[in-house]
Amino acid sequence: MQHVHFIATGGTTLLDLAIAVSRKNDYKVTVSGEHLSEETLQRLKNHGLAPDRQGWFPELINRNVSAIVYGSDIRNDNPELIRARELRLKIYTSPEYLYIQTRNKTRIVVGGSHGKTTITAIMLYVMKQLKVDADYLIGERLAGYNSTVRLSYESRIAVFDGDEGLSSTIDRRPRFHLYKPHIAILTGIARDHSEIYPDFDDYVHQFDQFINLMETQGRLIYYEGDQALVHLTERLRRDLVAFPYDTPAYLYENGRYLVRTRKGTTAVHLESEHQLRCIQAALLACKQVGINEDQFFSVIGGFTPELLKKQQ
Repeated sequence: MQHVHFIATGGTTLLDLAIAVSRKNDYKVTVSGEHLSEETLQRLKNHGLAPDRQGWFPELINRNVSAIVYGSDIRNDNPELIRARELRLKIYTSPEYLYIQTRNKTRIVVGGSHGKTTITAIMLYVMKQLKVDADYLIGERLAGYNSTVRLSYESRIAVFDGDEGLSSTIDRRPRFHLYKPHIAILTGIARDHSEIYPDFDDYVHQFDQFINLMETQGRLIYYEGDQALVHLTERLRRDLVAFPYDTPAYLYENGRYLVRTRKGTTAVHLESEHQLRCIQAALLACKQVGINEDQFFSVIGGFTPELLKKQQ
């Protein structure tokens, strides 16, 4: 039995990760926290994880703890973190621990300034309809999902919404650098996170590093309409294979998009060319894990913008 202790202040991803780990056999999960909302406490209580009281209790950290996972805004002077270091326990940020939990799976990571959640949601929808089991990390708790994180023993695939924000106030590495994908999608590099990366060249460099951190013989799927991305692909590692994508051929009739396929056209319930590009990126990634084009288009017509709405 592995005991994993989470040090939290209420972040959705960290707490959903704690709940996901607690659902696995052979894991004991405990959570401590400060400034946890009533909604958060109730959610933890529903899963038997709510702490008896809020605050930090370093006396509860001992050598029986297998791992410590801490939230993005936990500081170096946190009493429980200090105690864990004294005991030389294994300590992880949530992105690091997501990697640990999925290191034996094929990881698909969606990065880029825009469209990450849409592509992630499309892939997960297609996989669910085709009964392809997948773990996941979604950037937001979307309609139809009770959690932003799913972990299992059975799935051989993990799909991550790969945000380039910092892992924590302590660990300044971008979150998506820690996932080490086998299959990566990059949607484009636009000015974003300027509070973290005031220099645009430094921001672009984070995507270059992300590519270099891919697993051996990885597959990179990138939007060929973005010149910054095209430039990065001109100096890829030799073992990586790149697949450019753009807007698929389509018709627009009676207020709906019809995507051209090798068997004709398929109606999709999306709202823009940008979302059509998201479908193309998702298709290329799904092909890499054994889902062919006919299977993909046999179910994609059921995906609607309603599935992208944030859960209330």
